[in-house]
Amino acid sequence: MTIEDTHDFIKELEKNGELKRVKTEVDSELEAAEIMRRQMYSNGPAILFENIKGYQMPILANAFGSMKRLEIGLEMTDFTEIGQRIVDMTKMDIPSGILNKIKKLPELSKMTESFPKLESSGPVTEVTSNSASFDDLPILKSWPEDAGKFITLGLVATNHPETGVRNLGVYRMQIVDSTHALMHWQKHKRGAHHSDIANNKGEKIPTAIIIGGDPATVFSSIAPVPEGLDKYLFAGITRKKGIKMVKCKTIDLEVPANAEIVLEGYVDPSDIREEGPFGDHTGYYTPVEPYPTFTLTGVMRRKDPIYVTTVVGKPILEDAYIGKVIERSFLPLIRMFHPEVVDFSMPAAGWFQGFAIISIKKRYPGQAKKVMMGLWGMGQLSLTKMFVVVDEDINVHDMNDVLWAITTRADAARDTTIINNTPTDTLDPASPLVNLGSKMGIDATQKTREEGYEREIQKQVKVDEKTKNLVDAKWSSYGLE
Repeated sequence: MTIEDTHDFIKELEKNGELKRVKTEVDSELEAAEIMRRQMYSNGPAILFENIKGYQMPILANAFGSMKRLEIGLEMTDFTEIGQRIVDMTKMDIPSGILNKIKKLPELSKMTESFPKLESSGPVTEVTSNSASFDDLPILKSWPEDAGKFITLGLVATNHPETGVRNLGVYRMQIVDSTHALMHWQKHKRGAHHSDIANNKGEKIPTAIIIGGDPATVFSSIAPVPEGLDKYLFAGITRKKGIKMVKCKTIDLEVPANAEIVLEGYVDPSDIREEGPFGDHTGYYTPVEPYPTFTLTGVMRRKDPIYVTTVVGKPILEDAYIGKVIERSFLPLIRMFHPEVVDFSMPAAGWFQGFAIISIKKRYPGQAKKVMMGLWGMGQLSLTKMFVVVDEDINVHDMNDVLWAITTRADAARDTTIINNTPTDTLDPASPLVNLGSKMGIDATQKTREEGYEREIQKQVKVDEKTKNLVDAKWSSYGLE
């Protein structure tokens, strides 16, 4: 059964022992977030808060906070399947001749099944209003020095003002009053790019904030898909079934019909206000900075909506698991552009944009640097601060193995590359300027004479096959288990 919405997801989580219900009254200001953090740091289950102080609406929290929960939500265990489906589509031959076209019909049919489908109505259109207010939602204040309440898992929908390509992104929103919020879309994000184009035309940009929905759509909103790919199509590719869509009531946008809540409005790029501070996923408060204002013009919602939210802070929290799925799902796409890549890891403790490890099948001198430069030119990987490249015999998911490679195959002067004045993640607390800093690459592959390594390559210690087979055969007799 395909999970169609948040309610289905809750049922599946509960059936698998991955959700707990909290019936005690909980305050959305600070208390709920602290409960969420404690559960995440102790590898606890998802939480459904059923009694939020001052609100009738329950809160679903930590829903994506483990690999098992993501396997349940996305209905797969091998997340590389997602990226492989996109790679397979790009490699699909255009058939010639009627017989070949008929043979291709099943493949073409599978592709078209992933496209979004416009409906006249859906669960999210059960209640609509032009007099909407943020005050009706149990929006969290997460940290004591946060500037206020923030929407943290709103899927922000915009269309490219020129091409019409639809985008979803997750950008935090600081609530200013009942109808205004500050949109923290960072300079490098597509939502900000759409806003810049609208601003150059002297226009406001229609924007919808989607709360809840099927897990594939939530995942797709966070995933850094290739430029120009419709995020709703990517959601359909992820779940192997197209998303049902409906039109908004007060703006010209289409949104998922199975969402819990849709907040309609527009972002005015000329209405800039001070946003922050906010306790972010780096483990630090991001400082006060200027961001544009979102104005709420209407709402669509279910009769019984659930407010879906997340909390961020020092790793490892819920976003780390979503990041791991992104890492796995995009490995086939990385390999499509860089075939020498064997594996790829972005450790959660490095908040994903901070640090990545790549293993390659090395064939020629300088190949590790070639891979670094190529990845720094790929979409959101351009913001990654540090790359370590290792040989294919190194397990990129084992930091002991990676550190062994760095300390035995890299020379600090020869194999460290520093690049100044490069784009950095807006949230990076170490960069000398906001959005501008440096990159570091470490080539921890085995060096060759062509790369200036004039010593004899030392032989690795390995057990001989005869001894290995002997111990394997006698292992149970040693009494060690």
